[in-house]
Amino acid sequence: MKTGLTLTEMATEIERQSKLKEDYLVDTRCMKLEPCGSDLYLHMYDNGTEYVEPLSVNQIAHRQIGTHLKIPAVYYDRMQAQNPDLLAQNVNTWFEQEPSKRLVRTLGGTARAFLSNRYRCIDNLGIAEAVLPILMEMEGARFESCEITESRMYLKVVNPRLEAEVTPGDIVQAGVIISNSEVGLGSVSIQPLVYRLVCKNGMVVNDAQTRRNHVGRVNNTEENILLYSDETLAADDRAFVMKIQDTVRAAVEEARFSRIVGVMQEAKGVRMNTADIPGIVKVASREFRITDDESTGILQHLIEDNDLTLYGLSNAVTRHSQDVESYDRATELESIGYNILTMQPALWNRINQIAA
Repeated sequence: MKTGLTLTEMATEIERQSKLKEDYLVDTRCMKLEPCGSDLYLHMYDNGTEYVEPLSVNQIAHRQIGTHLKIPAVYYDRMQAQNPDLLAQNVNTWFEQEPSKRLVRTLGGTARAFLSNRYRCIDNLGIAEAVLPILMEMEGARFESCEITESRMYLKVVNPRLEAEVTPGDIVQAGVIISNSEVGLGSVSIQPLVYRLVCKNGMVVNDAQTRRNHVGRVNNTEENILLYSDETLAADDRAFVMKIQDTVRAAVEEARFSRIVGVMQEAKGVRMNTADIPGIVKVASREFRITDDESTGILQHLIEDNDLTLYGLSNAVTRHSQDVESYDRATELESIGYNILTMQPALWNRINQIAA
């Protein structure tokens, strides 16, 4: 499992960011994207007066602006890199001709998200306040990895009191991953996690999860620009808070963990066709959207571990997750490892026959 922040560092960062966040509900006719050298800044005007300091725009917000305005991503990126003035002209024209109310989420002077006026703000601080007391109730619970990226917050917690052996000496422990995106790139999600001690791999069990989408009522204020204040987890979300807490407890319950261990033990007996191991890894990588560079690393781990089974292939993927630079991608690979472990027999047979 990729190393991230300690729990203390995570709490400090959540608190720091919470003080720097501001959200604005803005009519697009009051927004202008304006170039300054090679950079682009988002300006917000109300009756000719600039409402806030110009905002730098991160790539998440740029992509959301392009998607909202139906500007193809390749063309948007080309204009951004080669002709910022042309990009600003395109964006500002469509802001004016097809007006709408948008929620602009900011952090420390940067526009970090450009969202619908139905977006429901469920922020990291509220999620942490809901789940941390429950996690602290688990005797011996270990915060194995935490992180806040531009797109998501992650809490990965292991309960060492619930463990099993897949094979003699290969011990796994139950855990849970809680994730949230404040910028529109994912719902609140609680999923079981399996932690393998022998190589510190984490595997996200993504067929048993609870989600809450960031969708609420349309906010259609008559004001051109509104400093947007929305309680993170308001009264109408109390039922969801309770569900989060119940799901965190259930994610590490014994029956579910035993079922997952059983799947692992079964996969340990599913042999790979050893006539063309690189070919099998290549085909599996294509099926599960693993890049060529990642596939090379996975093959290396598979050969080093010398476990030429479906279980070994799955573990090679989760082991490689520790090597990638992006924490977001590392977590995706932890989910892909479980997808490989539980793929349909027909798909495995097709992949495994590549060398036949």
